[in-house]
Amino acid sequence: MSRLINIGFGNMVNSDKIIAVVSPDAAPIKRMVQGAKSAGTLIDATQGRKTKAVLVMETQQIVISALQPETISKRFSVHLTLEDKGEENE
Repeated sequence: MSRLINIGFGNMVNSDKIIAVVSPDAAPIKRMVQGAKSAGTLIDATQGRKTKAVLVMETQQIVISALQPETISKRFSVHLTLEDKGEENE
């Protein structure tokens, strides 16, 4: 069952489609974001703030967020923990 994870400012992504959550500081990640921007596959969820996390999606789209990668990772982990508890109760 797919779940949505808040990536900041009311923006949500499908947790089942996330491949990676990385920091935007490395040169290869910056090139990947620029390539997605020029290809039209970049989704900007920063609301005008500084990009702090880059989400790589299964659909070949790149999502940029103003939240730290650690914050998004914790939200993802909580989602997985809740999912495991739901399976145990059934």
